[in-house]
This record gives sequence, C-alpha cells and structure tokens, in this order.
Amino acid sequence: MNTYREGWTLRRRVLALLTVVGVLLLGLAVAEATVAAKNRQYTDAVLTRTGPLRVQGQELLNALLDQETGVRGYAVSGNPADLTPYQNGLAKERDTVAKIEELGAGYPGIVTDLRVVRQRSDAWRQSVAEPVISTTGRSGTAAGQALITDQARQQFDQVRASVGDLQAQILREREKSARDIERTGNLLVVLLIIAAAVVVVTGVALVLALQRMVIGPLTGLALQVREVAEGDYQHHIDGSGPPEFQRLAVDVDAMRQKIARDLAEVREARERIEWVNSQLQKQAEELTRSNRDLEQFAYVASHDLQEPLRKVASFCQLLQRRYAGQLDERADQYIAFAVDGAQRMQRLINDLLAFSRIGRLTTGFTEVDLNKVMGDVAGQTEAARQYADAELTWDELPVIRGEEPLLTNLLANLVSNAVKFRRPDVTPRVHVSARLVGDEWEITCRDNGIGIEPEFADKIFVIFQRLHSKDAYPGTGIGLAIVKKIVEYHGGRVWVDTDVEEGTAIRFTLPALPEDVEAAEAAERAAAGDGTDEPPAGEATAAEGDEAATGTALPEQPAGTPDGVSAADDQGPTPRGGTTGGMKETVG
Repeated sequence: MNTYREGWTLRRRVLALLTVVGVLLLGLAVAEATVAAKNRQYTDAVLTRTGPLRVQGQELLNALLDQETGVRGYAVSGNPADLTPYQNGLAKERDTVAKIEELGAGYPGIVTDLRVVRQRSDAWRQSVAEPVISTTGRSGTAAGQALITDQARQQFDQVRASVGDLQAQILREREKSARDIERTGNLLVVLLIIAAAVVVVTGVALVLALQRMVIGPLTGLALQVREVAEGDYQHHIDGSGPPEFQRLAVDVDAMRQKIARDLAEVREARERIEWVNSQLQKQAEELTRSNRDLEQFAYVASHDLQEPLRKVASFCQLLQRRYAGQLDERADQYIAFAVDGAQRMQRLINDLLAFSRIGRLTTGFTEVDLNKVMGDVAGQTEAARQYADAELTWDELPVIRGEEPLLTNLLANLVSNAVKFRRPDVTPRVHVSARLVGDEWEITCRDNGIGIEPEFADKIFVIFQRLHSKDAYPGTGIGLAIVKKIVEYHGGRVWVDTDVEEGTAIRFTLPALPEDVEAAEAAERAAAGDGTDEPPAGEATAAEGDEAATGTALPEQPAGTPDGVSAADDQGPTPRGGTTGGMKETVG
C-alpha cells in the first residue's frame, strides 16, 4: 500500500495540476482569441471591403467609358437612341460612387481619390459632354463633332487617370490588409504551438501520475472484481492506493455482499414462482376439464329432461281433453296450470339447449346473404305477425361470413321480440337496416313498440332477465342472451340505442367482407374527387327506402332499396326488394 502525505489525496494532486495547466491554457486562449479577432477583422476587410472596392472601381471606370462612348456616338449619328449608354453610365456612376463611399469609409486615401474622380468627371460633363449633346441637338452632327477636340480627349484621359489612381490606392489598402492577415495568422500559429506543447507536457505528467496513483491500484481492484463477476461472490475485496480507491473498494465489497443476498433471494423466489406456475397449470387444466364437463352436463341435462317432460305434458293434455268439464272447475284449473307449466318448462329447456350449443356445435363460417336470412325469418315469424297484424320490412342487407342457422336465430329473436313488445291499438312495424361503419356492418332492428328505459339497456342481455311479468309478455328471458352470444361468437357487439324517440332500436355489428370495405372506400374517394355530396348506392334516406317498401317511413332508419319476401317463402326463391306484413304481402 502506498503512503501519501496527509491532505494530498489523488483529487488534490489532480486539481493542483489541472489548475496550473488551466491558468496557462486560459492565458493562451485569451491571447489566441485577441489575435484571432484581429485576423478576422483583417480578413473581413479584404473580403467585404477592399475586394468589393476593386470591383466597384472597375465598374466606375466602365460607367465613365460608357458615357464617353455615348457622347461620341450621338455626335456622329445625331440619333437620340445613341445617348442611352451615356444615360445608363451616368446612373451607374452615381450608384457605384455611393457604394465606394460606403465601403471606403474607413480609408481616407480612397475617399480623397474618389473625390478627385468625381470632380474631374463632373468637369468633363460640364465642359465637354453636355455642350456636345446640346450643340448636336440644335445644330447637327458636324457642329457637335467640332467640339470633340484634342483638349476634350485629354480632359477625359485625366478622368481615366484619376480612376487609375483610385484603383491603385484600393490595391495598396488590400495588400496592407493581406500583410496584416499573414502577420496575425503566423502569431496565431505560434500561440497554438505553445498551447499544444503545454497540453503534451501536461498529458505526459498525467500519464505518469495516473500510472503511479490510479492504474496500478485500479488494476488490482479490477482483478478482484473479475473474480467476483465469475461467480465467486464470497471473495472479499481489499483496496489499495489513494484514499478514494480504498473507499471505492469498501463500496464495491458492500455491493458484492448485497448482490450475494439478492441472488439468494432470487433463487428462493424462482423456486416459489416455479411451484406457483405448476399449481396454476394444474388449476388451468382442471378448469378446462370442469368447463368441458359443465357444457356436457348442460347439454345432457337439457336433452335428457325432454323425455320425462314430454310424458308429463302429454298426459296432462290428455287429461285436459278427455276429462274437461267432467270434473269440478278447480280440477280443470289445476290441469290447465300443469299443462301451461309443462309447456313453459319445455320452452325453457329448448332455449337453454340452444344457448349451450352456440359456439360448441359449429358448421363453420360461410358467406351468408342476410337478405335470404330475412326471408327465412319472415317465414318463421309469419304466424305471430299475422296475429299482431305486424309489418316487417328491411333494406338491402350485406353478405357476411358466419353460420347461417345462428344468424337466422339471431334475427328471428329480434323480430319476434319487436312484434311481442308492441303497443296496444298501434300497428306494429319492424324495420331491419344496415350501414357500413369502418370495417364492420352495423345492423339495426327498429320497431315502434313500447321501448326500453335507458337504465335497463344493459340488463336485457342477461340470461333470464325480464322487465315484465310472464302474464303481460310471455317468454323465457333467454332470447336476447342468445342474441348477444351469437353476435359475440361472430366477433361483433350488440347494444340498445337509447336515443330513439319512439320504440326500440337494437343495433349489432358484424365484420364486413374486405371487398365491401374496399368498395366503400373507392366510392368515398370517387365522391370526394367529383366534389359531390351524394351518398353511395344503397344508402339513400330512410323515408325513400320505407316508402318504396310499404309507403310509410319509419323515423331515423338508414335505408336503401327495400328488400324482403312474400309470406309464402316456401314456394320459390327469395325475391330481392319487398315487405311482409300481417295479412298482406307486397313484392317489389
């Protein structure tokens, strides 16, 4: 273990070295910044002032030459169009002089030479250019040419010579700035070399110090840590070197001890989790077996109860037919109660059997035309609709993938409920419609019956849940539970629309075929491209669809072309477009 003087820890030694180096580098940085600023100032002068001044000096000379050329041309031809170079050169001279004055503001020699150029150019225009132009205009070309003498040419040569002096002065200023740039650049290089030397010396000193005070102790610590990392969590870690490394060794050893404790806890937790997983697996297998046994029991129980129940019902009906009127009135009432109870029990068992079969006995999904399904539903509910004088209509319905018997049962339950829960003295009307919402068909069964209060909207789909007594509206209370189970089996959802003003609207969704979704999207794109607001085919107003079917519009019904069958649906294929109702039929 190395011994150090008290107070001179590794941190203090490094800080002392870095402080000295920092002060040196800071001084060099200030000097470099000052020299760099000067260098940038001289460079900007060359790039943004003396360089553009040389260009403007040449532009000034070109402008004066254009003026002299225009005056000569006009004196020869007398054509006012030949004065265009003179006029353009005059305007260009003014602009160029203004730019030179702006760029040369910090150069007194350039300003003086520019003043001389302006004075001589103004004198040339007053004594030569303007008299030639006015004389040619009044007296002709000969008179104008007579004014262009050798003295006039010499005077313009003086103007040109003054421009040359200006350009020479600009060049001298540019060369002076270039020399300043070179001088400051060399100084900057020297300062950078000094800074690099300081950095190199500092680096060497740091390497030597780190080798002695850091790398050696750290290497020993790393070897011990590597032993622990290889799995020897019981190896004690000792520290050496500066106090900081000794404290680090203590902390690393504390971490080793904590890791050892955590690993022990993890092993215990893993064993517990494996045991819990094995128990859960056993429970899952037991639950699966129990559910399978329960389904089999429900099916067998429902099926086996049919035979004794049929006997009870048959003998009760036989007693009712053979001995009706021969016993007293109370005996007849008891027999009627027994017959009614047996029949209700038989209906309940049949409904339970149907409920348990949903999703268990499957024929596989196929493409099902809901228009044909509604034709079958119309035939199944014909007797009830004729008794209630009810009207059943439906719009053009889609083709979806599903099991046709289950979908028939679904719609038959909805239509039967709509006819059953009717209002007295009001002709029952039931309407089935569909619309595409995203990638699902939303199908609605709407009636004008007694309706459902919003607080009972979710309860009606619970098995055996009834909102009315059996005397008021007969039934087992399983119908809508069967509806919900069939819809969910087909990947949809069902709910009651509580926003309708009259009657009940039960809506459910079924997945749409991909081609239907693509066709709807194409129709929307075409409508957007044409800039029209017309709805796609098959989505006309409810009033149009219902009027076409029955002549009566049901409120808030999405519609299209009415679709249905006659009541005698067993006599031929299902026609598309029509309605069925109580004792009347219409075919569209």
